[in-house]
Amino acid sequence: MTRQNRFGILAGIGLVTVLVAASQFFSKISPGTVTGTIPDSLETLIGVYNPNYQPDRQPVKDLYHLEIVLDRSTDPVNLQDRYFKIQADLPYLITLKISDSFGRNSLNDLRDGSFDEAIQALCAEISAISQPVYLRLCPEMEVPVHRFNWQYQSPVTYIQAFQRVSRLCKARLPAVQMVWAPAGYPGADEYWPGDSAVDLISITVDSPSEQLTTAYPRIADPYTAIRRKLHRLRFMPKTVLILGDQSVKKSIDAGQLTKTLARLQQEETALFPTLGSPRAAVSAKVRTARPEIGVYDPKELLVKNQALRAEHLFFDLESIQTGTFRKALNATLARRHDVILTIEPWRDTKPRRDTCVLCNVTNGVYDEEFREVYRAISRTRQTVYLRFAHEMEIPIRRYAWQSQDPILYIRAYRYFMTFDSAGSRNIKKVWGPAGDRGSMEWWPGADVVDYISVAIYGLPDKNITDPRQQETFRDIFNRKFYRMRFSSKPLFITEFGVKGPEDFQRKWLNDAADVIRNQPDVVGVCYFNLADNPKVWGNMPAPDWSISPATFNHFVSQLNPNL
Repeated sequence: MTRQNRFGILAGIGLVTVLVAASQFFSKISPGTVTGTIPDSLETLIGVYNPNYQPDRQPVKDLYHLEIVLDRSTDPVNLQDRYFKIQADLPYLITLKISDSFGRNSLNDLRDGSFDEAIQALCAEISAISQPVYLRLCPEMEVPVHRFNWQYQSPVTYIQAFQRVSRLCKARLPAVQMVWAPAGYPGADEYWPGDSAVDLISITVDSPSEQLTTAYPRIADPYTAIRRKLHRLRFMPKTVLILGDQSVKKSIDAGQLTKTLARLQQEETALFPTLGSPRAAVSAKVRTARPEIGVYDPKELLVKNQALRAEHLFFDLESIQTGTFRKALNATLARRHDVILTIEPWRDTKPRRDTCVLCNVTNGVYDEEFREVYRAISRTRQTVYLRFAHEMEIPIRRYAWQSQDPILYIRAYRYFMTFDSAGSRNIKKVWGPAGDRGSMEWWPGADVVDYISVAIYGLPDKNITDPRQQETFRDIFNRKFYRMRFSSKPLFITEFGVKGPEDFQRKWLNDAADVIRNQPDVVGVCYFNLADNPKVWGNMPAPDWSISPATFNHFVSQLNPNL
């Protein structure tokens, strides 16, 4: 459909570029009206997915994709001849990027209003388009590379910048559709700008940014990759545009993609009676009393502390089968302590294959061991914080349930947590990610979680050799707590510790006590009073997080000054 107004933005300084639509759209554009070079990397529409997936009722079937780079030095006089010499009878997908030509943080400038004039000028030109317009801002922001200047930036800064642009555009163009455009990489949810700022979502299959990073294993099968990406975004009830370049599009079979999306819809519906609500909707007050204090203390150096209310116990299948589990549990209960009980479904002594321990869980292979666990913990009046297959989201293979399909993990977790049909009141269900990037991909549903636990260690990185260079408790907590914001559940920090000289440990624990004391969402903390497993650290000595009874007493006094 012909437009009279010509579109342009920003006389350039070398960074203003035009990337025109992909070749499959050419037959739908008036002959002789297309200018510019057509790069193979420009994303095209592969498919559309929405929470109530219906392939025959999608909001858009095809798009005309235009990419524009905005500079801060907008000159409205030059807005007439740079872009949109093309007449398209398709909805427009406009990918808006921002330049960093002055060597500054463009995302901060976008948030603070330096691009407002350029964006308003853009909106004025968009208003002349008679087709629907989808405005896609600063894509692939969550991928940990430096391909774009808005990557490797604060999620909060990105969100504020997106919200500002959305408000500006909606004020001028109420009909414009704002598209939040992650690649769909682990951790994308950290950059979610919120329902009111976003109309649609786009993901990119095998994006160039993802090809540059090795932070997470690359998924070669495009259907599995699409399924994982969409699963990560299930908290955002928005229609998702699935994009990819020409080579990706050619590799996708439309029938197979339809089956993949239908399967995902069935899985999501079956697995999640409720997903939980955003943390902003939760009451500001969760904890009504002092936080519960616990320790993992197999050498029993701290268990006699009068402020202590809980002990952490770890048990694998072998310990359940040999009776070690019962013995240790009874000793803890005899001290009238609550129990933080972490069940690790591996190391089976019976002649059974355990290469896929999560499959074994859902297939009932470990039912006898699970019955023993529930028999033991349901016969006490002490509270049992039951945690299963922890730190599942870390992309390593320290535990047999790590680096697995999240749907498989969720099924196994739900199987274990609903194993006791009696539902003993003293048992509290604990979902235990490390709190790393992408944790919420493994969220099993609010109906099987009473508390979330995360691990906070001052020395999680093998590259840190000076213990005084450890991150503060506050910094680690804030990062991990933020990642849990799509859950409405309180936190029980079931593992935390710090390495180093005693004076440094006290300083670090003072900061921890201050954070916990003033954070009502934290209902309990449990110190890990031991060294880590030496096998995990290779040639380096395993960090020892043990503290003296005097330092532990100091931490307790800082956490509860009135004791």
